[in-house]
Amino acid sequence: MLLFTSPEEVHNWVRSLPQHHLRGFVPTMGALHRGHETLIQNCVADNDVTVLSVFVNPTQFNISSDFDNYPSNHSRDLSIAEHHGVDVVYVPTAATMYPEGFGSYVQPGSTATPMEGKSRPGHFRGVTTVVSKLFNTVQPHNVYLGKKDFQQLAVVRQLVQELNYNIEVIGIDTVREDDGLAMSSRNVRLTDEQRHDAAIIYRALQYCKASARSKSLSASEIIKVFNEQLSHSKMISLEYAVVCHAATLEEQDLLDAHSVLCMAAWYDQVRLIDNIELAN
Repeated sequence: MLLFTSPEEVHNWVRSLPQHHLRGFVPTMGALHRGHETLIQNCVADNDVTVLSVFVNPTQFNISSDFDNYPSNHSRDLSIAEHHGVDVVYVPTAATMYPEGFGSYVQPGSTATPMEGKSRPGHFRGVTTVVSKLFNTVQPHNVYLGKKDFQQLAVVRQLVQELNYNIEVIGIDTVREDDGLAMSSRNVRLTDEQRHDAAIIYRALQYCKASARSKSLSASEIIKVFNEQLSHSKMISLEYAVVCHAATLEEQDLLDAHSVLCMAAWYDQVRLIDNIELAN
């Protein structure tokens, strides 16, 4: 397994590969867990070579404490990557990605406007900028992202389509803990009591999906059902819950085959997101 820290090293490696080799890419911010491992496994299975990036991107954090407290375990990340057969790990520094005087940002499209876009101003500009830089460096054919960050997946897909990247963006189903909580690097910041309580999120999402299948409910009625389910917890604080179209992320009044329920909630200073595709 090769470890690179500069785009020049990655460019030289890419040029050395046979032209027909498929390059798969898994961009991460490190603190790898089973969700990331699933992305890596899919990537390794589908491609001739696999690149994993580990970079905690400062431009997508709008709360400095969230960036400062983001978990990191570099040696463990490298061990996991090697175990799963990753060919290259790209670990740039912030100074490499954003040298002094850097000012060329990539503006995200319409999918970045609702939900996280409202709650975290500037977040998706940071995402689309760093993703563009990584794509230009790795030059992948296939990119693997988790569906837990459903809006991020939609934003990247729009970026790839509208800027004509010759890349297939592959969304992988959310990997969950035994009690249904979506795997996230932030979960380690929950107290034991909060962690136990957080299982209510997926139970509520599942209840909404079952309700959508068995009854003729509007989107607003689904949101009401979701709020009622979360009301059984005295610890969780809901930030938003939205029923939207899976591709455009436009809010819906009526459910259809493309409806997805997305949410964000807080346990004190820990913010969790999740979603469920209501028709699948």
